[in-house]
Amino acid sequence: MSTYPRHRTTCRLCDSGQLELVVPMTPTPLADAYVPREQLAEIQPCFPLDLYQCRACGHVQLLDVVDPRLLFGQYSYFSGRSGGLVRHFQQYAESVLQKTVPAAGSLVVDIGSNDGCFLRFFQERGLRVLGIDPAQNVARAANEAGIETLAEFFDGALAERLARERGRAQIVAANNVFAHTDEMAEMADAVQTLLADEGVFVFEVSYLLDVIDHLLLGTIFHEHLCYHSVTPLDAFLRRHGMELIDVQRVTIQGGSLIGTAQRVGGPRKSTPAVAELKALEDRRAMHDPATLKAFSGRIEAVRSDVSSLLRRLQDEGRVLAGFGAARGGTLLIYHFGLGNRLRFIVDDSPDKQGLYSPGFHIPVLPTAALYEQRPDDAFILAWVHSRSIIQNHRRYLDAGGRFITCFPQIEIVTRDSPPPDPHAAVP
Repeated sequence: MSTYPRHRTTCRLCDSGQLELVVPMTPTPLADAYVPREQLAEIQPCFPLDLYQCRACGHVQLLDVVDPRLLFGQYSYFSGRSGGLVRHFQQYAESVLQKTVPAAGSLVVDIGSNDGCFLRFFQERGLRVLGIDPAQNVARAANEAGIETLAEFFDGALAERLARERGRAQIVAANNVFAHTDEMAEMADAVQTLLADEGVFVFEVSYLLDVIDHLLLGTIFHEHLCYHSVTPLDAFLRRHGMELIDVQRVTIQGGSLIGTAQRVGGPRKSTPAVAELKALEDRRAMHDPATLKAFSGRIEAVRSDVSSLLRRLQDEGRVLAGFGAARGGTLLIYHFGLGNRLRFIVDDSPDKQGLYSPGFHIPVLPTAALYEQRPDDAFILAWVHSRSIIQNHRRYLDAGGRFITCFPQIEIVTRDSPPPDPHAAVP
């Protein structure tokens, strides 16, 4: 049995030992490990978040692995509570249905299904649906909402059992979870076991090119073990009996990739998009460690600018708060030295209010505290939502407050700043 935490010595996709450190990061506690007051005396361990690149296949990944039972046994994130994500999942599901046209009653299985909001769109079309999610609380919520969900980790044994008991699936999905497993080879083999001969495997992952271009630091946390790009992913799937037949770039989470795969030699032809993105990655030298090291250099430049800004704010006696108790904010707090500077964090979610941030134990308050306590500046930690936060809280700016954003560069937003462009690319 594996012991945790542990450090891998081989690539998750090709098993090569040719791994190079390309983006060193500050170790942090688990990104979503917000704690109640009664646990403040407990020390939360920090785990490494360094990114490595495989020189053999180009895949970028974390090598330090945290016990998945700590990460996924209970989960505070519910997909169905985000209106934007629900709309995205609806469009995504409709696209899959148009491409595959499954017969009524066909089986759709979603790995890492969360509260089942993606599966609901298939269920409404007369398909059998089954969710698989190890988080006991979200699985329970999905079942109560009428989406059958197994509170288990997906592996080869479970795939064989489901194929035997329920038949193979016409559609297997793994959205924002195909980057979360340390055993990628086992997951791919298990998907193939469960997939019908004419079925499709669809998955959504954060896209490495967008991470690089938009400095998506908030996507780097311990759950995200893999930072996918098309070229190594295509080769990986072929080694496990599947072929990538379509890819689509989408703006969700700052920039993601929806992939569609089938068994090798399956009935569908590959779209030009696969070759086009592989060619783009080649032109951008995405699989050259020098490219990732340049990305690291840009992060360090922002880090230096943030450090200078924090010193100036402190010298001026300005009170600083954070906005958004997001998972991605934990790395920002640690890597940018915000931990001892934030008086409190505000968040819209009642689930986070009254808790304390991982490690530094910064109190999380309702958004009303922004107006009641009137901090001079609010550093936006929920970076993906910067535009909507600024639009929704013009009253804070009108009262003299300032928002601080740090991607792609430091910006101080005041009441005199132009409103965010709603048509601009995210972030």
